[in-house]
Amino acid sequence: MSAFLGLQCHLCKTFFAAEATYVCDRCLGPLEPLYDYSAIALTREQVASRPKNLWRYRELLPIAGEPRTGFNSGFTPLVRCDRLAARLGVDELYIKDDSVNHPTLSYKDRVVSVAATRAIELGFDMLACASTGNLANSVAAHAARLGIDCCVFIPDNLEAGKLLGSAIFNPTILAIAGNYDDVNRLCTQVADRYRWGFVNINLRAYYAEGAKTLGFEIVEQLGWRYPKHLVSPVAGGTLLPRIVRGLRELREVGLVDGQLPKVYAAQAAGCSPVVNALEAGLEHPEPVRPNTIAKSIAIGNPADGYQVIQSVRATGGGGAAVSDEQIVDAIRLLAETEGIFTEPAGGTTLAAAIELVRRGAIPRDESIVVCVTGNGYKTAEVVAKQLNDPVRLTRSFKDFETWWRERDARLKASEDVRLKAPRYGAVSVP
Repeated sequence: MSAFLGLQCHLCKTFFAAEATYVCDRCLGPLEPLYDYSAIALTREQVASRPKNLWRYRELLPIAGEPRTGFNSGFTPLVRCDRLAARLGVDELYIKDDSVNHPTLSYKDRVVSVAATRAIELGFDMLACASTGNLANSVAAHAARLGIDCCVFIPDNLEAGKLLGSAIFNPTILAIAGNYDDVNRLCTQVADRYRWGFVNINLRAYYAEGAKTLGFEIVEQLGWRYPKHLVSPVAGGTLLPRIVRGLRELREVGLVDGQLPKVYAAQAAGCSPVVNALEAGLEHPEPVRPNTIAKSIAIGNPADGYQVIQSVRATGGGGAAVSDEQIVDAIRLLAETEGIFTEPAGGTTLAAAIELVRRGAIPRDESIVVCVTGNGYKTAEVVAKQLNDPVRLTRSFKDFETWWRERDARLKASEDVRLKAPRYGAVSVP
């Protein structure tokens, strides 16, 4: 028997049947799944015995029957980053690396696995979404796996890698003149008129729950303990509040004890409505027009912005908005120290963590988890011009030896300069 009971308004707590509905008809609040936690008897040993995918937490996910897709999604690495930690001057730092999630290299494979399964249960034969790229990739891939029609709506200026990452699965792609908020408004109208399963509109209540699994995995991978601090990117606002919800649920069903981590919102300075609201003491974010290289999180009017603000404040966390230059520096720093290549959303999250440590908001001697949600190979053009060109040599061994001697001399001279320079503690950027 499933512990999933139906949907409930986040604000007024009105109960709704588990259908394709996403807004309360009384107060216009967002809907979220409701569970009978007393009916969930789940142990750490049971979880550990299951396949390493997001469905190992099946009892806490909003489906009525068996999973239909996502059997290789989730359970991505939690990487202890000692070299990066040393560069930043912190003691215990982890990257939760969804840049290697299956099948489309972003955290969206979690949320789409749940939404697509629920779409099949509700009888939809068209899977759709409004997307800045990663979600379109994932919806197209999972629809192909399920053998159902797919239509993805995207802004018409997406990075080539993300466009290709959807097109390969042969969905219908509608490139809309405008930004994500324009695309989302159109999709809301389509969802109201046609019986299509929009994963992040009329199926949003189910879709969002998949994000909890990232938090579940962090706790399990830390040996069933909470970190002290967790930094998450914020776009439409799906991820951060569901991580917090999931962390609470683990405690509710007896899988972990202790105090929730402080959770922080990371945004690009060119699109930071949530961080602006946190800093101004507002309850709701005020919409902004995006202008940043971090296109996957460039959502000026986040649907779940209110819930993000609530969640951050409830945990005692905060937020940081970082420049495009800081984002690129963080992408390079993560790659050079830990061999992880993230897209600008992940660069934003790491850059925000660096800024929060620099300010003293996150103490250097407490555990920190930084969530990386997408892969840098989809957005390689963002850093391409910042990288060193290859050294071009002839086939002559003498040519190689000359280059090597000159390189060695330059490195020694550079090291001499570094040793003579004053020491100011940890270096935060390359």
